[in-house]
Amino acid sequence: MRKLSLLALSLIILLSGCAPNFQKQDNVVKTEEKAEEKAIIPKYNIDDNYYRTILPFEPGEARGLIVNNINTRYDIDEFETGLMRVAQNQFDPKTYYFREGQLLKRETVRLWLNRKFTPAQLEEEGMKEEENIGLNPLMEDNADFQQGNKDHPIYLAHILEHNYLIKGENDTVKLGGVVIGLALNSIYYYRTAVGEPYYEREIDQAEMEREGKKIAEEVVKRMRNMKELKDVPITIALFKQQSRSSVVPGTFFTYTNVAKGSSSIGNWEPVNERYFLFPSTEAQEAHRDDVTAFLNFKQDIEEYFPNFNGVIGRAFYVGDQFQELEISIPIQFYGKSEAIGFTQYVTGLVLEHFPTYLSVSVSVTSVDGPEALIVRKANENEPFVHIY
Repeated sequence: MRKLSLLALSLIILLSGCAPNFQKQDNVVKTEEKAEEKAIIPKYNIDDNYYRTILPFEPGEARGLIVNNINTRYDIDEFETGLMRVAQNQFDPKTYYFREGQLLKRETVRLWLNRKFTPAQLEEEGMKEEENIGLNPLMEDNADFQQGNKDHPIYLAHILEHNYLIKGENDTVKLGGVVIGLALNSIYYYRTAVGEPYYEREIDQAEMEREGKKIAEEVVKRMRNMKELKDVPITIALFKQQSRSSVVPGTFFTYTNVAKGSSSIGNWEPVNERYFLFPSTEAQEAHRDDVTAFLNFKQDIEEYFPNFNGVIGRAFYVGDQFQELEISIPIQFYGKSEAIGFTQYVTGLVLEHFPTYLSVSVSVTSVDGPEALIVRKANENEPFVHIY
């Protein structure tokens, strides 16, 4: 045990020595909105696919709303990181800097997510006419509540804003673009009264896309009426969120770029990304060879570890190209040496079963929490292995 502790300590020291020193900044600048305040652009970037974040960090104006509006933790993470991937089509990470959205205020987002109300409904809700700016469909006063909900579902679940800043003159950074993510429901949950069970209404892809694009047009018009956004490029992206029981996240499926000064949307571009659960019938039909490799990996584990409880994979594809595989392995250990041996064995299986072009991460857990993490990045032969 002492040798293991010394090894862990050595690993910490090694990683500390190799990690970027984020205390060294390459530039101190000022933002145009707050010229009297200094901002810092970190010198180091941990990956070319990430944006450097302006410091001090400014939480988004609508921070926290996403937790109540998005169905799963998987969707929350993908909604945020996927929106950054969409942004890279328009705003180069080498020249733009990231900031959480500062322009759509919390109350504005909350009101936009409402239904449009009739005068009677406004009165019932105790709202003023100027607050009647919901982007979701109106439900008639005389509509049967259950049928009305079914016929007029809530399409828009959440709005996420990201800001992208660019260097200007005299050591300043200014707003160079805004990216808006619109999370849309694939399953609409509703009930007839408080305490009653939820009903479900599936929203097909065509309906979701049609309504999402209508909402996007209205969002662009409203944003152009804001002083700060009259002459800034805007990107709008549509995200399909999954059901509450899904163990894989949804994905963005289309986006559009609106030129600075314009209030009209032109062409929409497809986002050809998708997650699959391994193993599943859907994955088997779409990517048989990849599922077979996964099943062989799973079988090798089951053959040698009788107290093994199962393995789940989340596979990420861009087009038909397999990009990433996240594997979760819950297992009951009866000692640390068993956990170490298991981790060593699984690491060998990762190298044996999965091609080097694929990024693979394996999380091994027990009832006591995380036990080990194995990460093999794309085109790298040596994996990173950490035993907790």
